[in-house]
Amino acid sequence: MHYSHNMKHLNEHLIRKQHLCPPLRLGIIGGGQLAKMLTMEAKKLGCQVLVLDPAAASPAGQISDHQFVGGFFEKARIRELAEASDVLTYDLENIDTQSLHVLKAEGSVIHPSPSLLEIIQDKLRQKELLTANGLPQAPYARLDTWDESAVRAFGFPLVQKSRRGGYDGRGVVIMRDETDLQFALNTPSILEQCVAVEKEIAVMTACAADGEIRTFPVAEMIFDPRSNALDLLLAPARISDDLAREARALAEKTVRALDGVGVFGVEMFLTTDGRLLVNEVAPRPHNSGHYTIEACLTSQYGQHLRAIAGLPLGSTEQHTPAAMVNLVGEPGAMGRPLIQGLAQALALPGVSVHIYGKHEVRPFRKMGHAVVLDADPQQALSRARHLKNILRIYGENSEEQS
Repeated sequence: MHYSHNMKHLNEHLIRKQHLCPPLRLGIIGGGQLAKMLTMEAKKLGCQVLVLDPAAASPAGQISDHQFVGGFFEKARIRELAEASDVLTYDLENIDTQSLHVLKAEGSVIHPSPSLLEIIQDKLRQKELLTANGLPQAPYARLDTWDESAVRAFGFPLVQKSRRGGYDGRGVVIMRDETDLQFALNTPSILEQCVAVEKEIAVMTACAADGEIRTFPVAEMIFDPRSNALDLLLAPARISDDLAREARALAEKTVRALDGVGVFGVEMFLTTDGRLLVNEVAPRPHNSGHYTIEACLTSQYGQHLRAIAGLPLGSTEQHTPAAMVNLVGEPGAMGRPLIQGLAQALALPGVSVHIYGKHEVRPFRKMGHAVVLDADPQQALSRARHLKNILRIYGENSEEQS
């Protein structure tokens, strides 16, 4: 027994000395498409991946080692996931931070940190942090309870955003004049001035635990006015080299203010008078970074995994221009998803299609995305627009099918 104990101690010492380690056990709160693509990246390094999601056989759950079926505010299920994992991360913001604080205090490794997540969860706190660090933003004001006189005094046009829980255009109302007051949100929110915008852009930014930061090329975002959600994307964005450098520097300054570990999506406005304003920050991989899987030497998912696992960050070089189109449920689409135009899409050069594996389609629900690579950025964008017309997601119970 004494010999065996000494040999075990010696082996542990050698493992530490040679930086040897077993494959990482990665826990992900959320089993959606972001978690699925992170899982696929983690599997390249032999990681064991465990996810928590209330929907059985979630997109990430379908390919992970194990899915815990449970809600994002179920403390017992979050604890189960944490105790089975070496590192915990998440693919959405609307989760129970109280549980995460307790687990972190007990020794769980959680990236980005629960305290940072709490700030990001509240759009007002997020804006106040950015303001305190001198980061440029559109003028804004808090609105704790509905007050029409306060809204009128702030001035039109404006955007009202729910402080908590909004995503993909939900919890956002654009009021161009007083006739839009009827659409106001009766919830704690912020009012934001509608600035004159030339483009909306995003910079995916990776932050390592040792302070190293790497930014990806600037992506140009085009939104669907029906849902206020991202529709098309082009990377690199159609802006000058000087503006691109300025945007990447602003993204780096933004994430330094957050002091987090992982990948962050920094969304910005490029105003018509040439200013860059920070819009919002996502503390996770982001829709605007999907293109990096095919177009960059390291994907946003690879960077997130490297950052939270304490591994060196990879190169963010983009080797080919790319355009991306989100594949969402058609208006009236319901039930089991039915895909139209997949064969036509895959016959096009430079096209990659990602179908997320969600079991039910709804109008404008993200069901997948497609990426086009082409040495000519305009050709890539043109082909992505063509994909948008031929590649559609309906449902067994869609109104169009009845």
